[in-house]
Order: sequence, then C-alpha cells, then structure tokens
Amino acid sequence: MTYIENSRPDLGQFSNILIITAVDAEKESILKGLNDDSRFTVEAGGAGPVAAAVSAGAFLAKDTYDLVINAGIGGGFTGQAEIGSIVTADQIIAADFGAESQEGFLPVEELGFGCSRLTVNESLADTATEALTKAGLPARTGTVLTVSTATGTAETAEELQKRVPEAAAEAMEGFGVAWAAHQNAVPFMEIRAISNAVGPRDKSAWKIKEALDSLTEAARILKEVL
Repeated sequence: MTYIENSRPDLGQFSNILIITAVDAEKESILKGLNDDSRFTVEAGGAGPVAAAVSAGAFLAKDTYDLVINAGIGGGFTGQAEIGSIVTADQIIAADFGAESQEGFLPVEELGFGCSRLTVNESLADTATEALTKAGLPARTGTVLTVSTATGTAETAEELQKRVPEAAAEAMEGFGVAWAAHQNAVPFMEIRAISNAVGPRDKSAWKIKEALDSLTEAARILKEVL
C-alpha cells in the first residue's frame, strides 16, 4: 500500500483553522461548541468525497489556513467504535477507490495509478483523542474509511472489516477533504461522532441528535488544545 503522511506545525501554532462538514446540521453543532472562536472558519461543503474535495479546494484557494479538519457524524464498526463515541482519524482510507476482480477488491495502488490512504500526523491525532478522553468523552484514535456508498448490509460491513481490520468508523467526506489539504500542503484531521453502527441499515437505531450533541462537545474541547 502507498501511504501519504501528513505533517503539521507544533500544537498551539494553529491560528487559522478550517473545519468542513457535509451538512448544515453538523456545521451548526460545531459552531455552538466553538462559541465564536475567531480562529475557526466552519463551512458545509456537501455530502460525498467529490463535493468535499471540490469545496475544500475552493475554500483553501480563498484564504490561508494552517489546519483543515473534516468533522461530522458517521458510522462505527462494531467492537471498534460504539454509538455515542468519538473517533479521531490516524489514517483516512478511500475504501471503495479501486476495482473489483475475481479475486476480490483491488485498491487503486494495485492498479498503479493512485493513492487511497492518507496518514494523519500521529501526535496531532493522539493529542486530540487524549483531550477528549480527559474531558470524559468516550474517544479513540483509529482508521476512518471514506466511502461513496454508505454501508447498509452485514455482508458489506464484514467485507470491509476483513479488508481493513483496523477500521474504526465510516463516513463519506474525509478522504476528499484530506486530499485537498494534502495538495495544498496543509495539515489535516478527521473527527467523527458515531451515530450508528456500520451494517444493516436501520434508521430506528440511529442516534443522530446525540451524535450532533457529542460533536458540539468535541468542538468545545478541541478549541482549547489546537
């Protein structure tokens, strides 16, 4: 596999931070937690990796940022990230970027014309998780998958876990935002509040309001350490 690592300035040196969400509900939850901190610009860039990448690129072209964060709610893999917890990405993988074959899924690296894995700076990810945990939030650092089609069956969830056993969460925008940041040489993060389990689509079990509330609390905490 090809990994592209993310660098960063020292903690405490972030003076202009861009946070990109998919939808307005996530944006409003984060703004509530930030409480008008002037260092942060929060934008809703649209759902899915393409919209996220295009929006992130456009925002980065308009201003100079020293950190980009993709934040929102997402699904958690059973046994890795439970509903109500927070996952800070240490690695962001475009999980369906590749090709199908008789032998199974081929990541784009095996096809020879791209990269599907971006690694977040370890100190940055761990510091964020430590701050969240100390504040009493159930939080962990782990791999977050970016998909264009949200998982809705047990079979797909099992296949993803076999292929990426370190996967903790799944969402739809992280790799797009991270790639735009990488192309502009800006450090990036992804933070997900878990609203549902990755697997059979069961809207009655989703805890979206609770996840949005967790996102607010995470923003309140992270603004103190970034």
